[in-house]
Amino acid sequence: MQIAIVLYPDFTALDIIGPYEVLGRLPGAEVVFVAEDPGLVRNDQRSLSVSPEATLDEVTEPDIVLIGGGPGFFGQLGDGKLHEWLRTVDRTSTWTTSVCTGAPILAAAGLLQGRRATTHWSAFGELERFGAIPAHERVVVDGHYVTGAGVSAGIDMSLTLAGEIAGEETAQMVQLIIEYAPEPPFRAGSIDVAPASVVERARAALG
Repeated sequence: MQIAIVLYPDFTALDIIGPYEVLGRLPGAEVVFVAEDPGLVRNDQRSLSVSPEATLDEVTEPDIVLIGGGPGFFGQLGDGKLHEWLRTVDRTSTWTTSVCTGAPILAAAGLLQGRRATTHWSAFGELERFGAIPAHERVVVDGHYVTGAGVSAGIDMSLTLAGEIAGEETAQMVQLIIEYAPEPPFRAGSIDVAPASVVERARAALG
C-alpha cells in the first residue's frame, strides 16, 4: 500500500508529520514523500526541510494521496503540474486526502466539486470558491475523499482513515502506540470556543 505525501514550499510540518506517524504504522504501508522537483523542501517556519524521495513523475499510482496545508497553499491554487498529477492519480487512488489548507488545493484541482470537505477555519471561503461544500467538522469523509480540519486534525483524519483501511482495532493500536490522548491546557482550539481577543490575534498572525 503506497502512501504518497505531497511536499511544496512553505508547508506546515505537523500537517504531514502527524499523518505520517499514523499511516506509516499500518501493515504493508510504504510512505513516499513526493514533490514537483527534487531537492529539499522548506516548511513555513523556514527551520525544517524535508527531502522528497521521488518527484511527481516518478509516483504514478499511489493507493493513498495526502496533501497538507500551510501558507504555501496559496501558491498551489493555480492550475499546473501538481493539479495535473492530482487529477491523474486520483483516478486510481483508493483514498485522496488532505489536511488543513491542503483541501483548497484539491478543490482547485477540480476534485471536490459538489463534495463536502473541511479545512482550516481561515480557509473555508477558498473551498467554496472552488465548488466544494464547506463542512465545519473535524474530519469529513465523502466518497473516497477524506479531509481534515486545521493542522492537528491531521492525526484525527489519519486515525479515521486507518480504521477504514485496517479496521478499528488496528487504528486503536496505532493511537495507543503514539499515545494520542489530547488534554490541552486551554479551551482555545476552535474558533467557536476561543476568546474573541485570541481569535483576533490569530487572524492577525495568519495575515
